Amino acid sequence: MPRPHDGGALTTSKDKDQYDDEPGLLDEVADRLGFRGRLKRNPALALAWRISVGVLGTLIVLLGLVLVPFPGPGWLIVFLGLGILATEFAWAERLLDFGRAKFRAWLRWVGRQHIVVRALISIAALAFVGGVVVLTLWLSGMGMPFL
Repeated sequence: MPRPHDGGALTTSKDKDQYDDEPGLLDEVADRLGFRGRLKRNPALALAWRISVGVLGTLIVLLGLVLVPFPGPGWLIVFLGLGILATEFAWAERLLDFGRAKFRAWLRWVGRQHIVVRALISIAALAFVGGVVVLTLWLSGMGMPFL
C-alpha cells in the first residue's frame, strides 16, 4: 500500500525496504567522524558494538514498558530505547516509525474531537494515573493517602 515518504512522494513498503541498506544521516556523520569506519574494519569490534547497543536499547525499552502504567515518562523512555536500537537495527527503525505514526494519528484524532470528548479522555487518564498512584502506595505499605 502506498504511503507518504519524507519527500512528499508516495512510496511502497518495498521502496522503503530498499532504503534500509542505504546509509542514513547518522551513518554519514559517524563515517565522517571515523567511528563507523573503525568498527567496519574490525568485525569483532563491530559485533561487540552491535551487541552492546542491542543490550542497552533493550534494557531501556523494558524499563520504559515497566514505567508505562506509572505517572511519568514511560512511553518516552520506550521511544528512547527504540531510538537507540534503531541506530543499529533496521527492524527497530521500522517499529519506531510505526510508533510515531500511530502516536501522530492518535493526536490528530483527539484534536478533531469535541471538547467534551477531550475532557472525558483527560479525566479518564487522570483517574487511571491516580488509581495507579493509590495502588502503588497501598501495595508499598503506606496505606491509603485519603483514609
